Amino acid sequence: EIANSVMQVKLYLPDATNGFYRGTRFDWSGVVGDLQYAGHSYYGPWFTQTDPTVSDFVYRGAEIVAGPCSAITGPVEEFAVLGYDEAKPGGTFLKIGVGMLRKPDDAHYTAYRLYEIVNGGKWSVKKSKDAIEFTQELHDSASGYGYVYHKKISLVAGKPQMLIEHSFKNVGTHAIHTSVYDHNFLVLDKQPTDAGFTITLPFTIASHPPIEKELAEVRKNQVVYLKTLQGQDRVYTSIEGFGNTPEDYKVRIDNSTVKAGMLITSDRPLAKMALWSIRSVIAVEPFIDISAEPGSQLTWQYHYDYYTLPR
Repeated sequence: EIANSVMQVKLYLPDATNGFYRGTRFDWSGVVGDLQYAGHSYYGPWFTQTDPTVSDFVYRGAEIVAGPCSAITGPVEEFAVLGYDEAKPGGTFLKIGVGMLRKPDDAHYTAYRLYEIVNGGKWSVKKSKDAIEFTQELHDSASGYGYVYHKKISLVAGKPQMLIEHSFKNVGTHAIHTSVYDHNFLVLDKQPTDAGFTITLPFTIASHPPIEKELAEVRKNQVVYLKTLQGQDRVYTSIEGFGNTPEDYKVRIDNSTVKAGMLITSDRPLAKMALWSIRSVIAVEPFIDISAEPGSQLTWQYHYDYYTLPR
Protein backbone atom coordinates (compact mmCIF):
# COMPACT_ATOMS: atom_id res chain seq x y z
CA GLU A 1 0.00 0.00 0.00
CA ILE A 2 1.10 3.56 -0.71
CA ALA A 3 -0.53 6.77 0.52
CA ASN A 4 -0.24 10.52 0.80
CA SER A 5 -2.27 12.85 3.04
CA VAL A 6 -5.44 12.55 0.91
CA MET A 7 -5.27 9.20 -0.96
CA GLN A 8 -4.64 5.53 -0.21
CA VAL A 9 -3.75 3.03 -2.94
CA LYS A 10 -3.51 -0.76 -2.72
CA LEU A 11 -1.45 -2.60 -5.34
CA TYR A 12 -0.81 -6.24 -6.21
CA LEU A 13 2.82 -7.23 -6.74
CA PRO A 14 4.17 -9.38 -9.61
CA ASP A 15 4.60 -12.93 -8.32
CA ALA A 16 4.67 -15.96 -10.61
CA THR A 17 3.73 -18.32 -7.77
CA ASN A 18 1.24 -16.46 -5.59
CA GLY A 19 0.41 -13.26 -7.47
CA PHE A 20 -3.13 -11.92 -7.76
CA TYR A 21 -2.61 -11.73 -11.54
CA ARG A 22 -0.67 -14.44 -13.38
CA GLY A 23 -2.27 -14.17 -16.81
CA THR A 24 -0.41 -13.51 -20.04
CA ARG A 25 -2.42 -10.55 -21.33
CA PHE A 26 -1.63 -7.58 -19.10
CA ASP A 27 1.61 -6.10 -17.78
CA TRP A 28 2.20 -7.58 -14.30
CA SER A 29 3.42 -4.32 -12.78
CA GLY A 30 1.28 -1.62 -11.20
CA VAL A 31 -1.94 -3.60 -10.75
CA VAL A 32 -4.10 -1.30 -8.59
CA GLY A 33 -6.62 -3.18 -6.48
CA ASP A 34 -8.12 -0.15 -4.73
CA LEU A 35 -7.77 3.63 -4.63
CA GLN A 36 -9.56 5.69 -1.99
CA TYR A 37 -10.08 9.45 -2.16
CA ALA A 38 -12.60 11.67 -0.32
CA GLY A 39 -14.82 8.73 0.59
CA HIS A 40 -14.85 7.36 -2.97
CA SER A 41 -13.30 4.14 -4.30
CA TYR A 42 -12.17 4.07 -7.92
CA TYR A 43 -11.04 0.54 -8.64
CA GLY A 44 -11.76 -3.05 -7.72
CA PRO A 45 -12.95 -6.30 -9.32
CA TRP A 46 -15.44 -5.81 -12.16
CA PHE A 47 -16.07 -9.57 -12.11
CA THR A 48 -17.65 -11.67 -9.37
CA GLN A 49 -15.91 -15.00 -10.06
CA THR A 50 -12.94 -16.43 -11.95
CA ASP A 51 -12.73 -19.66 -13.92
CA PRO A 52 -9.58 -20.99 -15.65
CA THR A 53 -11.72 -22.48 -18.45
CA VAL A 54 -13.20 -19.12 -19.46
CA SER A 55 -11.86 -17.02 -22.34
CA ASP A 56 -12.16 -13.30 -21.50
CA PHE A 57 -15.43 -13.36 -19.50
CA VAL A 58 -18.93 -14.85 -19.54
CA TYR A 59 -22.25 -14.23 -17.86
CA ARG A 60 -23.64 -17.01 -15.65
CA GLY A 61 -26.93 -15.81 -14.29
CA ALA A 62 -26.19 -12.87 -12.00
CA GLU A 63 -22.45 -13.67 -12.02
CA ILE A 64 -19.75 -12.17 -14.24
CA VAL A 65 -17.06 -14.83 -14.58
CA ALA A 66 -13.61 -13.77 -15.83
CA GLY A 67 -10.88 -15.97 -17.26
CA PRO A 68 -7.28 -15.87 -16.00
CA CYS A 69 -6.08 -13.39 -18.63
CA SER A 70 -8.83 -10.81 -18.04
CA ALA A 71 -9.37 -11.08 -14.26
CA ILE A 72 -7.48 -7.93 -13.30
CA THR A 73 -8.25 -4.50 -11.82
CA GLY A 74 -7.28 -0.87 -12.08
CA PRO A 75 -5.38 1.19 -14.68
CA VAL A 76 -3.52 -1.79 -16.17
CA GLU A 77 -1.53 -1.82 -19.39
CA GLU A 78 -1.35 -4.26 -22.27
CA PHE A 79 1.39 -4.32 -24.91
CA ALA A 80 0.84 -5.73 -28.38
CA VAL A 81 2.72 -9.00 -28.94
CA LEU A 82 5.99 -9.20 -30.85
CA GLY A 83 7.19 -12.09 -32.98
CA TYR A 84 4.06 -14.24 -32.81
CA ASP A 85 3.47 -14.58 -36.56
CA GLU A 86 7.13 -15.33 -37.21
CA ALA A 87 7.36 -18.01 -34.51
CA LYS A 88 6.75 -21.63 -35.43
CA PRO A 89 4.61 -23.85 -33.17
CA GLY A 90 6.77 -24.57 -30.12
CA GLY A 91 8.70 -21.34 -30.64
CA THR A 92 8.44 -18.20 -28.56
CA PHE A 93 7.09 -14.66 -28.83
CA LEU A 94 7.26 -11.58 -26.62
CA LYS A 95 4.67 -9.88 -24.44
CA ILE A 96 6.33 -6.92 -22.66
CA GLY A 97 5.45 -6.85 -18.97
CA VAL A 98 4.92 -10.63 -18.99
CA GLY A 99 7.85 -12.25 -20.83
CA MET A 100 8.67 -14.73 -23.58
CA LEU A 101 5.67 -16.97 -24.22
CA ARG A 102 5.33 -20.31 -26.01
CA LYS A 103 3.38 -20.46 -29.27
CA PRO A 104 1.56 -23.79 -28.94
CA ASP A 105 0.10 -24.19 -32.45
CA ASP A 106 -0.78 -22.40 -35.68
CA ALA A 107 -3.86 -20.70 -34.22
CA HIS A 108 -4.10 -16.91 -34.44
CA TYR A 109 -2.93 -15.03 -31.37
CA THR A 110 -5.61 -14.12 -28.85
CA ALA A 111 -5.03 -12.06 -25.72
CA TYR A 112 -7.56 -14.23 -23.85
CA ARG A 113 -5.56 -17.45 -24.17
CA LEU A 114 -3.24 -18.41 -21.31
CA TYR A 115 0.17 -19.11 -22.85
CA GLU A 116 3.11 -20.85 -21.21
CA ILE A 117 5.66 -18.38 -19.85
CA VAL A 118 9.07 -19.60 -21.00
CA ASN A 119 11.08 -16.66 -19.66
CA GLY A 120 9.42 -14.17 -17.32
CA GLY A 121 12.62 -12.19 -16.83
CA LYS A 122 13.60 -10.86 -13.42
CA TRP A 123 11.22 -8.63 -11.44
CA SER A 124 12.31 -6.28 -8.68
CA VAL A 125 10.17 -3.97 -6.53
CA LYS A 126 11.21 -0.91 -4.53
CA LYS A 127 8.69 0.72 -2.20
CA SER A 128 8.43 3.93 -0.21
CA LYS A 129 5.55 5.48 1.70
CA ASP A 130 4.03 7.28 -1.29
CA ALA A 131 5.57 5.46 -4.29
CA ILE A 132 6.40 2.04 -5.67
CA GLU A 133 8.78 1.09 -8.49
CA PHE A 134 8.75 -2.06 -10.61
CA THR A 135 11.55 -3.25 -12.89
CA GLN A 136 11.43 -6.19 -15.29
CA GLU A 137 14.72 -7.16 -16.88
CA LEU A 138 14.53 -9.70 -19.68
CA HIS A 139 17.22 -11.20 -21.90
CA ASP A 140 16.42 -13.77 -24.60
CA SER A 141 19.42 -14.47 -26.79
CA ALA A 142 17.54 -16.94 -29.00
CA SER A 143 15.11 -14.30 -30.28
CA GLY A 144 17.33 -11.25 -29.88
CA TYR A 145 14.80 -9.57 -27.60
CA GLY A 146 16.05 -7.93 -24.45
CA TYR A 147 14.88 -4.97 -22.40
CA VAL A 148 14.82 -3.22 -19.05
CA TYR A 149 11.29 -2.00 -18.31
CA HIS A 150 10.75 0.31 -15.36
CA LYS A 151 7.45 1.65 -13.99
CA LYS A 152 7.06 4.04 -11.05
CA ILE A 153 3.70 4.81 -9.47
CA SER A 154 3.79 7.80 -7.15
CA LEU A 155 1.28 10.01 -5.34
CA VAL A 156 1.78 13.78 -5.55
CA ALA A 157 2.24 15.29 -2.10
CA GLY A 158 -0.96 16.72 -0.67
CA LYS A 159 -2.95 16.29 -3.89
CA PRO A 160 -5.35 13.64 -5.27
CA GLN A 161 -2.97 12.88 -8.13
CA MET A 162 -1.29 9.63 -9.19
CA LEU A 163 1.62 9.65 -11.61
CA ILE A 164 2.63 6.55 -13.62
CA GLU A 165 6.09 6.96 -15.15
CA HIS A 166 7.71 4.47 -17.52
CA SER A 167 11.14 3.96 -19.00
CA PHE A 168 12.00 1.27 -21.51
CA LYS A 169 15.52 0.43 -22.69
CA ASN A 170 16.12 -1.98 -25.56
CA VAL A 171 19.17 -4.03 -24.50
CA GLY A 172 18.66 -6.75 -27.14
CA THR A 173 19.66 -7.00 -30.79
CA HIS A 174 16.09 -6.91 -32.15
CA ALA A 175 14.23 -3.63 -32.75
CA ILE A 176 10.99 -3.24 -30.80
CA HIS A 177 8.03 -1.56 -32.48
CA THR A 178 4.73 -2.08 -30.71
CA SER A 179 1.86 -0.32 -28.97
CA VAL A 180 0.53 -0.18 -25.43
CA TYR A 181 -2.78 0.92 -23.98
CA ASP A 182 -4.20 1.40 -20.53
CA HIS A 183 -7.45 -0.49 -19.98
CA ASN A 184 -8.56 1.80 -17.10
CA PHE A 185 -11.05 -0.53 -15.41
CA LEU A 186 -13.05 2.10 -13.52
CA VAL A 187 -15.35 0.64 -10.85
CA LEU A 188 -16.54 3.84 -9.17
CA ASP A 189 -17.89 3.27 -5.64
CA LYS A 190 -18.73 -0.27 -6.79
CA GLN A 191 -21.85 1.17 -8.44
CA PRO A 192 -23.27 -0.04 -11.76
CA THR A 193 -22.52 1.86 -14.97
CA ASP A 194 -25.38 4.35 -14.94
CA ALA A 195 -26.81 7.45 -16.59
CA GLY A 196 -24.65 9.63 -14.35
CA PHE A 197 -21.56 8.94 -16.48
CA THR A 198 -20.23 11.42 -19.01
CA ILE A 199 -16.89 11.04 -20.83
CA THR A 200 -15.43 14.29 -22.17
CA LEU A 201 -12.57 14.51 -24.70
CA PRO A 202 -10.81 17.59 -26.20
CA PHE A 203 -11.93 16.82 -29.76
CA THR A 204 -15.12 16.14 -31.71
CA ILE A 205 -15.71 12.40 -31.48
CA ALA A 206 -16.12 10.14 -34.49
CA SER A 207 -17.07 6.62 -33.43
CA HIS A 208 -17.51 3.23 -35.08
CA PRO A 209 -19.42 0.98 -34.68
CA PRO A 210 -22.36 3.12 -33.57
CA ILE A 211 -23.22 2.94 -29.86
CA GLU A 212 -26.59 1.37 -29.07
CA LYS A 213 -28.70 4.52 -28.99
CA GLU A 214 -30.79 3.59 -25.97
CA LEU A 215 -27.66 3.04 -23.82
CA ALA A 216 -25.47 6.06 -24.60
CA GLU A 217 -24.90 8.66 -27.28
CA VAL A 218 -22.14 10.83 -28.69
CA ARG A 219 -22.69 14.58 -28.29
CA LYS A 220 -19.86 16.43 -30.04
CA ASN A 221 -16.88 15.82 -27.71
CA GLN A 222 -18.77 13.77 -25.15
CA VAL A 223 -20.15 10.29 -24.66
CA VAL A 224 -23.22 10.53 -22.42
CA TYR A 225 -24.75 7.44 -20.81
CA LEU A 226 -28.55 7.40 -20.93
CA LYS A 227 -29.49 4.49 -18.68
CA THR A 228 -28.10 2.07 -16.13
CA LEU A 229 -26.51 -0.89 -17.91
CA GLN A 230 -28.17 -4.17 -16.96
CA GLY A 231 -27.86 -7.84 -17.83
CA GLN A 232 -25.57 -8.15 -20.83
CA ASP A 233 -25.80 -4.52 -21.96
CA ARG A 234 -22.56 -3.31 -23.52
CA VAL A 235 -21.34 0.07 -24.73
CA TYR A 236 -18.43 -0.42 -27.11
CA THR A 237 -16.96 1.73 -29.86
CA SER A 238 -13.65 2.88 -31.28
CA ILE A 239 -13.09 6.61 -30.92
CA GLU A 240 -11.53 8.75 -33.64
CA GLY A 241 -11.14 12.45 -34.34
CA PHE A 242 -8.03 13.10 -32.26
CA GLY A 243 -4.92 14.85 -33.52
CA ASN A 244 -1.25 13.92 -33.32
CA THR A 245 -0.26 15.86 -30.18
CA PRO A 246 -0.43 14.84 -26.49
CA GLU A 247 -3.07 17.54 -25.90
CA ASP A 248 -5.74 15.16 -27.22
CA TYR A 249 -4.77 12.51 -24.68
CA LYS A 250 -7.09 14.05 -22.12
CA VAL A 251 -9.88 11.84 -20.83
CA ARG A 252 -12.35 13.24 -18.30
CA ILE A 253 -14.85 10.83 -16.71
CA ASP A 254 -17.52 12.35 -14.47
CA ASN A 255 -20.35 10.70 -12.58
CA SER A 256 -23.16 12.98 -11.41
CA THR A 257 -24.77 10.23 -9.33
CA VAL A 258 -21.93 9.73 -6.85
CA LYS A 259 -20.47 13.23 -7.49
CA ALA A 260 -16.94 12.09 -8.35
CA GLY A 261 -14.70 11.96 -11.38
CA MET A 262 -11.21 11.61 -12.78
CA LEU A 263 -8.96 13.09 -15.47
CA ILE A 264 -6.32 11.08 -17.37
CA THR A 265 -3.57 12.79 -19.37
CA SER A 266 -0.28 11.72 -20.95
CA ASP A 267 2.86 13.18 -22.51
CA ARG A 268 2.36 11.03 -25.64
CA PRO A 269 -0.05 11.43 -28.58
CA LEU A 270 -2.86 8.94 -29.08
CA ALA A 271 -2.44 6.17 -31.63
CA LYS A 272 -6.04 4.98 -31.20
CA MET A 273 -8.74 4.83 -28.56
CA ALA A 274 -11.61 2.57 -27.59
CA LEU A 275 -14.49 2.65 -25.11
CA TRP A 276 -15.81 -0.54 -23.50
CA SER A 277 -18.27 -0.83 -20.67
CA ILE A 278 -20.65 -3.35 -19.18
CA ARG A 279 -22.89 -3.09 -16.13
CA SER A 280 -20.04 -3.39 -13.63
CA VAL A 281 -17.25 -1.33 -15.21
CA ILE A 282 -16.50 1.53 -17.58
CA ALA A 283 -13.19 1.54 -19.45
CA VAL A 284 -11.69 4.18 -21.74
CA GLU A 285 -8.69 2.63 -23.53
CA PRO A 286 -6.12 5.08 -24.96
CA PHE A 287 -3.29 3.57 -27.08
CA ILE A 288 0.19 4.96 -27.75
CA ASP A 289 2.96 3.70 -30.03
CA ILE A 290 6.26 2.40 -28.63
CA SER A 291 9.44 2.18 -30.71
CA ALA A 292 12.98 1.40 -29.55
CA GLU A 293 15.98 0.43 -31.66
CA PRO A 294 18.71 -1.68 -30.01
CA GLY A 295 20.55 0.42 -27.43
CA SER A 296 17.90 3.17 -27.30
CA GLN A 297 15.65 4.18 -24.44
CA LEU A 298 12.27 5.91 -24.31
CA THR A 299 9.96 7.23 -21.61
CA TRP A 300 6.26 7.97 -21.24
CA GLN A 301 3.95 8.89 -18.41
CA TYR A 302 0.31 9.17 -17.40
CA HIS A 303 -1.25 11.58 -14.91
CA TYR A 304 -4.38 10.59 -13.00
CA ASP A 305 -6.29 13.35 -11.20
CA TYR A 306 -9.21 12.41 -8.94
CA TYR A 307 -11.82 14.88 -7.77
CA THR A 308 -15.30 15.33 -6.36
CA LEU A 309 -18.16 17.20 -8.01
CA PRO A 310 -20.26 19.85 -6.23
CA ARG A 311 -23.43 18.47 -4.70
